[in-house]
Formats: sequence, structure tokens, C-alpha cells
Amino acid sequence: MLSSPSAPVLCLLRRIAGAACKIRRQPTLHQVCSPFATGSRQDVGTIYELRTYDIKPAKTKEFLELVNKSINIRLAHSEMIGFWMAEFGSMNKAFHIWKYDNFAHRAAARKAVVNDKEWQEKLTTILPLLYKQHMEIAYLVPWCELGVSPKPGVYELVTYQLKPGGPALWGKSFKAAIDAHISKGYTKLIGVFHTEYGALNTVQVLWWYENPDARAAGRHDAHEDARVVAAVRESVQFLESQKNMLLIPTSFSPLK
Repeated sequence: MLSSPSAPVLCLLRRIAGAACKIRRQPTLHQVCSPFATGSRQDVGTIYELRTYDIKPAKTKEFLELVNKSINIRLAHSEMIGFWMAEFGSMNKAFHIWKYDNFAHRAAARKAVVNDKEWQEKLTTILPLLYKQHMEIAYLVPWCELGVSPKPGVYELVTYQLKPGGPALWGKSFKAAIDAHISKGYTKLIGVFHTEYGALNTVQVLWWYENPDARAAGRHDAHEDARVVAAVRESVQFLESQKNMLLIPTSFSPLK
């Protein structure tokens, strides 16, 4: 005949049983998935540096001449996607995008730039023409590949400040709005960039148009398209603010 468990043993068994019950009562955790998640971008590694320079009034022509003469020195250290000047939406502003394989690549390139005496000498003449610089690090969203311009044209940079909560909150609706615009050929998408360092929940969309009038006509047609209107109404609930600039590529910009 088996003896009854002692009091200490019974106490231990009750604790184990209680813990097991608590584990069984815990709700199942569901992973939140998003077509806009930044995690996959970090796996890919490629990052983009978006730089904006505010140029002193009346110094734009001199700034462009100096950069045009010296930009090849800088290009020896990393890849430039494009370099533009604001035509509408701002004044005396330069916008440029640089591509890096990962953060280590950018760190190595920046070190090389700092140690490049020829480039640093050129900077001594360029920097006095600026009164402000701004930089953000961004990823292309997972469903977007960097596009190219079919021929020389103009670009529109639209900056969206979205509500906190990240892509799990607004990613699906935002993608639907972008898809609706490009599905009918109203415009050509160059890239959708999601900020990793800078103002968080910021998305910058770069579009290409043949000219400003083509942009105006495409925008007019898009606003009369029921699919576009419905997608925008869905996504606008997550929007805090937006602004845009019409950009003209410089003579030395890879994207024309």
C-alpha cells in the first residue's frame, strides 16, 4: 500500500498544478504582419540618405556651379541616386539621395570623405553658401523597388507625416493609395522611403512626370478616378500632415 504524500510534497504539487493552469489560461499571441514593416528592410540592409540643403538667397547659382565642378570627387566614395533643386513648394533648396549597402558601408564612406583632402577643400567654398542642412536615413518600403526615369522630366517629392503606430497601423491603406495612383498610369513612381532616423512615421514618395503640365493633368484625372478617391479616403485617416515640392534635376543628377 502506497503511503500518502507528506505535507511539503502536497504543497509543491499544488504549486506546479497552479502554474500549469496559469499557462493554459494565457491568451494566444497573434503576430501583427504588415506589407510595410521595417524589419525586412533591415534584413536587406540597403539604406538611403536623404539630404536637404537650404541655400542662402542669391547664392543658388554659385552653389550649383561649385557642386557641378566638384561632385565627381564625392562620387568616388558612394553612389548618388539623384540631385534636384526645388522649383515649386520651396525656394533655394537642394535635395539629394545617396545609397549605401548598409550602415557599415555608410560609416566607411563617411570616413573616406572626411579624409579626402581634395573634397574637404571644396567644401570650404560650398558650405558658406548654405544656412541649414537636414538629413534622414530611410529604407525603401518592402513592396517598392527604386525606379528610373524613362526620359528627362521633373519630379514631385511628397512628404507624409503619419500618425504614431507605425506601418502596422497605416501600411496597408497607404500602399493601396499609392497603387491606385500608379495603376492608371497617371504618374511614374520612383521610390517610397520610410524614415528610420529622423522624423518617425514619415514617408517620402518620389514621383516622375514629363513636365509640370503633365503632373497637373495627371492629378486632375486621378481626382476624378473613383478607385483613387476611395483609396485616399481610406488612408487619410492616418495622416497628420503632408507637403510637396516640384523638383528639377541638376545637370549632374543621375536621375534626369
